[in-house]
Formats: sequence, C-alpha cells, structure tokens
Amino acid sequence: MYLQAARGLGWEPPAESSAFDEYVSDPQNPVPFLNKATLEMEVEYMDADQRFVRDRADVLTYQTPPLTEDVTVVGPVSPSLNVSSTGTDSDFVVKLIDVYPSAGSGRLGGYEQLVRGEPFRGKFRNSFEHPEPFVPGQINLIRYSMPDVNHCFLRGHRIMVQIQSSWFPIVDRNPQTFANIPYAKASDFVKAKERIYRSTGHPSFIEVSVEP
Repeated sequence: MYLQAARGLGWEPPAESSAFDEYVSDPQNPVPFLNKATLEMEVEYMDADQRFVRDRADVLTYQTPPLTEDVTVVGPVSPSLNVSSTGTDSDFVVKLIDVYPSAGSGRLGGYEQLVRGEPFRGKFRNSFEHPEPFVPGQINLIRYSMPDVNHCFLRGHRIMVQIQSSWFPIVDRNPQTFANIPYAKASDFVKAKERIYRSTGHPSFIEVSVEP
C-alpha cells in the first residue's frame, strides 16, 4: 500500500516525480501512546482509538477510500520509508489502523482502531551493531518488519497508516541528535523537520500479505 498524494493510501505506486510530506517533531512535546496519563499497561494497549492524534501537526495520516470488499491482512507488516531529517537521529513510528464507518456503527462509529504499531530508531537503519547518524537533508531508506497480524478490514471500513516520530512513554524520547540516549543532555533534545517521500524515485509503502 503506497503513500499517495492528498494523504491517500492505495495499491498503485505514486505518479509524482518529486513529492513528500513533512512535519516537525519536538521531543519536548512527544506524541502520546494513549489519550490519558497512566503508569499501567491499559486494556486498550493494542487497539486504542487513534482519533485523539488526528489534529496533531506531527502525525501524518494516509487512508484508503471506503473498502468495496473485505480485505484480510495476514503475516508481517513491513514498512519501507524514504525519509530525511534535519536532525542527526530520529525515530519513525508506523501505525496500521482500521477506520470504522462514521454512520451505522453505533458507539464505534468513526473509531480508529490500532491494529499494529511499531517504532524504528533511525540510527540503526543500516546496522544494529554500527549505528550511523543521519546527514541532515539526505534521503535514507528505512525498512523493517512489524509483528505479524491476522486482521479483516470489513467492507465499508478504511485502511489507515499513520507516521510519527515519537510514541511516549512506550518509546523513550529520541533527542534527534546522534547521542548515547540514556546519557543525553537537555541541550541534545532538539526539534527536527522530518520528510516522508512519496515519489516515483523515492516511494514509501507498507508491504502486507492479503488473503485471496
């Protein structure tokens, strides 16, 4: 499923020769994991409604039109993102979401159910043994696999993908400078502009297996 223009998500690769979406990630104002403060592993840990982040400028949202038939996704979910950053390190969190229809669904109308979510720390994009800083503004490919899934997106629902660079407190804050994070100083924590590319030469997509 390719990231497309106008925050679309679909099976066709992008047509633009040069295109990207961007946001500013601020480690002092990270995207929360749940819509409440908690020190516990809440019951909605893996299916929480994601509508509470829809208006945040540091979360990119892409979605399909309403599905005309059921789509069952099985196995691993594998993001492949072409990104750049003004920082020298950044996290990229990908979330796969099932969007319920607004009408006719009772209390679940419009619910944005988290199906899978997984972060990736950019410094490890080429090797976990030998982390590397980003060169600010340089495009890098980040590929990884999220945990397996077996989920049916029902007809009339939408498939949504969200991308962000923090997920607190389930993921520790990345200072967005290339540092030994447990020992990072307050001055190491800086804002960074993150770009997600979606062009013919630098497409970004989420690879899934769909039952026939």
